Amino acid sequence: MKARTHPLHIGIVAGEPSGDVLGDGIITALREQVPDAVFEGIGGSRMTDNGCFSLYPLERLSVMGFTEVIGRLPALFAIRRELRSHFLGTPPDIFIGIDAPDFNLPLERALKQAGIRTLHFVSPAVWAWRRYRVRKIAQSADCLLTMFPFEEQYYREQPLTVECVGHPLADQLADEVDISEARGHLGLESKRPIVALLPGSRVNEVRQLARPFIEAAVWCYERRPDTKFVVPLANDACRSTFERILKQSRKQLPIVLLNGQSLEAMAASNAVLLASGTATLECLLLKRPMVVAYRMSPVSFRIARSLLKTDYYSLPNLLAGQPVVTELIQHEVTAERLGRALMKLLENRQHADEMCTIFSGIHEELRRDANRTVANRILEMTGRNNNAAT
Repeated sequence: MKARTHPLHIGIVAGEPSGDVLGDGIITALREQVPDAVFEGIGGSRMTDNGCFSLYPLERLSVMGFTEVIGRLPALFAIRRELRSHFLGTPPDIFIGIDAPDFNLPLERALKQAGIRTLHFVSPAVWAWRRYRVRKIAQSADCLLTMFPFEEQYYREQPLTVECVGHPLADQLADEVDISEARGHLGLESKRPIVALLPGSRVNEVRQLARPFIEAAVWCYERRPDTKFVVPLANDACRSTFERILKQSRKQLPIVLLNGQSLEAMAASNAVLLASGTATLECLLLKRPMVVAYRMSPVSFRIARSLLKTDYYSLPNLLAGQPVVTELIQHEVTAERLGRALMKLLENRQHADEMCTIFSGIHEELRRDANRTVANRILEMTGRNNNAAT
């Protein structure tokens, strides 16, 4: 049989910055085996720097919350229609949807119905809410690759190939990250206790959490004046929002603001206070004790609470299957409650060490050479693996 001669054509859409990181890893792993592969869709700076042609800016898709997304729906629908038309007109060998299920799954379904292979990477949180989506996912994707082992069980009865590939960051991070080295890299003092504050990677999150995080830092500082605080901000908009709220608080704190560098900030810290989300997994893999908090608009919270089907909402507790880290949500997010939880981590070494021991076990379970495994599945699905021919 004659071997394929045209370049591997991959459609790929990442819905937010964390998806951009995942997409970048997939592209890199694929290029190692298929250097001339062509990528197009939607990606952020990391994917585009790696050769992916982005038809729209990633920022057009990145939005959070139930009520917050309503105003953006017409624009999001229009982008999805145009992507569908584009890929139906120039069919890729495979389409990859990275997370963003509400945007990607309907697009995948339309492409799958047209005979285009589809793969979805990162399972929607069907274990938490909207479990009826399991059937819709099976209708949309030929293959679903999950990051966490507990997710596979929810798809057992569906005509869908499902595999846990682990998390790329678990492959990249060492078992032990040197705290002194991290502090030296950031120019921080090596002997004082340091607390990292991560109020989220979106402006809306920072607006909700900056004030209580600052007030919690003040609460801790009044009781431990040797404590220093470091705050990595995801972008200029998040930084200006945090700076404005910090200035309004009129509180004097030994606090250092960083542009990005969230991994370095967490690695340099004795304890971390952060918004629920991807950063909690990063903190777990760095083996840093944490307190997790979240706030959203009252309407979004009421909707979320009515839909939630799980006892935990933070990834560390979900992965551990037990309440390892303190979770505080909505009205619970107060200076005193956050402060007390942080002080327990700073002053009770045994408690912090036990938490990190559990994190180590989870890290080992998630280390599965994720990027290479995803790339191999893509090549198998497109007949481009080493043993395939047409």
